[in-house]
Amino acid sequence: MSKNLTKRADDYSKWYNELVVKADLAENSAVRGCMVIKPYGYAIWEKMQAELDRMFKETGHKNAYFPLFVPKSLFEAEEKNAEGFAKECAIVTHYRLQNDPDKPGKLRVDPEAKLEEELVVRPTSEAIIWNTFKGWIQSYRDLPLLINQWANVVRWEMRTRLFLRTAEFLWQEGHTAHATKEQALDEAKLMNSVYAEFAENFMAIPVIKGLKSESERFAGAEDTYCIEALMQDGKALQAGTSHFLGQNFAKAFDVKFTNKEGQLDYVWATSWGVSTRLMGALIMTHSDDHGLVLPPNLAPTQVVIVPIFKTEEQHEAIRLLVQKIKSSLASVGVTVEFDDRDTQRPGAKFAQHELQGVPLRIAIGPRDLENGTVELAQRHNLSKEVVAIDQLESYIPKLLKDIQQQLFDKALKFRDDHISSVDTFEDFKKVLESKGGFISAHWDGTPETEQKIKELTKATIRCIPDDKVDEPGKCIYTGKPSPYRVLFAKAY
Repeated sequence: MSKNLTKRADDYSKWYNELVVKADLAENSAVRGCMVIKPYGYAIWEKMQAELDRMFKETGHKNAYFPLFVPKSLFEAEEKNAEGFAKECAIVTHYRLQNDPDKPGKLRVDPEAKLEEELVVRPTSEAIIWNTFKGWIQSYRDLPLLINQWANVVRWEMRTRLFLRTAEFLWQEGHTAHATKEQALDEAKLMNSVYAEFAENFMAIPVIKGLKSESERFAGAEDTYCIEALMQDGKALQAGTSHFLGQNFAKAFDVKFTNKEGQLDYVWATSWGVSTRLMGALIMTHSDDHGLVLPPNLAPTQVVIVPIFKTEEQHEAIRLLVQKIKSSLASVGVTVEFDDRDTQRPGAKFAQHELQGVPLRIAIGPRDLENGTVELAQRHNLSKEVVAIDQLESYIPKLLKDIQQQLFDKALKFRDDHISSVDTFEDFKKVLESKGGFISAHWDGTPETEQKIKELTKATIRCIPDDKVDEPGKCIYTGKPSPYRVLFAKAY
């Protein structure tokens, strides 16, 4: 496995693309814009999925599954949502192929097999889910309805990038129905907080919670809550969104319920989601010029053990010791891999595990057997130390916890060091080009000004922070009054 990566400082984009492929996370497929997630990359996604799924269920949500295909008439029912996704939709028009009489051995679409109604390949599932909810909800006793699904979606992106933006991607999408506006708003905020907790506690990524501006809002939503993270190149990445949909979808699909007073009313809705884009965030937040750096809480393998020996007798003695170490560490919840491959030399194994970001590496040789010690290497800071074997069971869990915290603290310092406050458009442009990161600035609240700033600088409003403070000022572009600062950045 080749380790020579382009340095981040030389070409961050190339470094990222190389790392995804060389660390065996994913690769481009034969389908334009679609990726193959390889076993190691999928193992990380499974860890994310398991933790998120647990958190969803702890907050009362249940999993279901809905069709991949959405009848075009249903997709059109909520106009803003349909318009927002129309340009990214793949459409199924026929249901059968036939032999091509003009080209032996080739197939063509059977012109007689045209669908009565075209089917949209879901870019998001609100339409099919709300059409379904209509049959599930009659009374306030049926509410709240708290549903999540793990699925794939298709958005026909023209410019794709592994994990960050692909034509097909994996995600979860929550869809909930409520009796009151307040309950739906509370749900949308709650799930945004769940995302923030996951990002910070498991991904070791500090995030800023906030509200999207009108032009950045999800199509069909009244409000979109979000978590925004900062990557090492100074660009922001939207790591999760939670939408307050009001009664828009309920009205579009005529989903009513009888309230406690016996009156009919439309339900209130939310939807929320995170995707395999989180893999991109994980890679770009922590990794270095040597390869992937994984936080222990999401690493498929937290400790890898590599044997070093010359004779079969030494090999067998090491193997017996490793079984004891594995059992000891497993008893305290540590995942361990014994890399006993005979096709790779120890140096090649070290290089691979460093590239793939395994948090801790143990090397055991004949001298270690004699001394009752091992060499323990930490991936995130490339340090090494000698540790007594009988101390591993107590030392390693604490060390993994420390590494998790160190990664978060490092990312937090970087993020905080890259939040700049400016009061003029000239300073805005200077900071954007020289330093990057989040820029805290006044904005007059209009989509027109936001669009103009985007056209001139490629920076967008990432969010109106939840912890914003009342600070009257003047918009950096128009000079018009502004009640508080918002966060701008260039973004993925």
